[in-house]
Amino acid sequence: MHFNSSTIHGGQSPDIAYGAVMPPIYQTSTYAQTTPGGHQGFEYSRTHNPTRKALEQGLASIENGEHGLAFASGLAAMETVMKLLRPGDEVISTDDLYGGSYRLFTTIFEPLGLKFKFVNMQRSENILAVISNKTKLIWVETPTNPTMQVVDIGAIVAIAKKNNILVAVDNTFASPYIQQPLTLGADIVMHSATKYLGGHSDLILGGLVVNDIDLAERLAFIQNASGAVPGPMDCFLTLRGIKTLSVRMQRHCENAAAIAHFLNKHPKIEKVYWPGFENHPNHNVAKKQMKDFGGMLSFVTKGADYNAAIKIVERLEMFTLAESLGGVESLAGHPASMTHASIPKAIREKSGVVDALVRLSVGIEDVRDLILDLEQAIS
Repeated sequence: MHFNSSTIHGGQSPDIAYGAVMPPIYQTSTYAQTTPGGHQGFEYSRTHNPTRKALEQGLASIENGEHGLAFASGLAAMETVMKLLRPGDEVISTDDLYGGSYRLFTTIFEPLGLKFKFVNMQRSENILAVISNKTKLIWVETPTNPTMQVVDIGAIVAIAKKNNILVAVDNTFASPYIQQPLTLGADIVMHSATKYLGGHSDLILGGLVVNDIDLAERLAFIQNASGAVPGPMDCFLTLRGIKTLSVRMQRHCENAAAIAHFLNKHPKIEKVYWPGFENHPNHNVAKKQMKDFGGMLSFVTKGADYNAAIKIVERLEMFTLAESLGGVESLAGHPASMTHASIPKAIREKSGVVDALVRLSVGIEDVRDLILDLEQAIS
């Protein structure tokens, strides 16, 4: 089944009760039993729920995987992966990553005995210098948030397999429309489905997809035991969003490309981070493993002027100054004070997240209006 068909039909079938084409919202916590243990596959909604099951099957389908799991948020999904590990285990992570991920790693799991090593993965060989016999997981974010570094997933997987290390990929920025990490050899793919999968800025949800049945069962056990599961309404909204993922992503990519080229020529903009440029450090890797270059980009004002960056985000009208990304509406953010505020200044600046950096989540509006908005805000 081709991708655009899998977003609509993958893992889905009419509801068995009344033939509903869209999975109903099973807003229930518990299920009737005819005798102890005599149920129809569902007994308690923390463990299983028909709406969530439909979503989990859909997640697996669009990532070309076997097993999907849904969570209350992207961070809840990440936390579940971390709970596979034990005190003393080591994790190698991209050094440019979402601030919430960094916070989860360093303030929640480091005190519990995990060790994290943050590495620039644009050159996969950088990982070799920090691998030890305690390394159990490589956490990859690609493209990275917010400087759009691209990591060669296949190269990372090759290193990991030689050392018996799991590879997990945060595929939130790309979406499975653009990139499918399991196909490239990764063990786990993670999504903040709040973003592109949901696509309408009206839900909070996370997901994991794997191929290995043993790994799926371990993650499902933690999912149930820890209980960070989504409600059926958010599952329904995510399923609805996935059905239009292809057409939305096509427009996101087209609009972001036009805006990236506009900003790159603007005299008041010093640098634009977007993997579609031929001078992007890993442009060839992006062309190899990505179908398109995505709807996200970042830029730095001329002279890395912080005040100019703040004025731009304050003056934007069609772009909304807000957290998050991946919705149909265009959003602008100031990572240093918003999404990446939890990362110490010296560390975030080392990876390029300077105070004058502005991040754009380019929506699906008419790109001419978006460019006019940027023009008036920058001038």
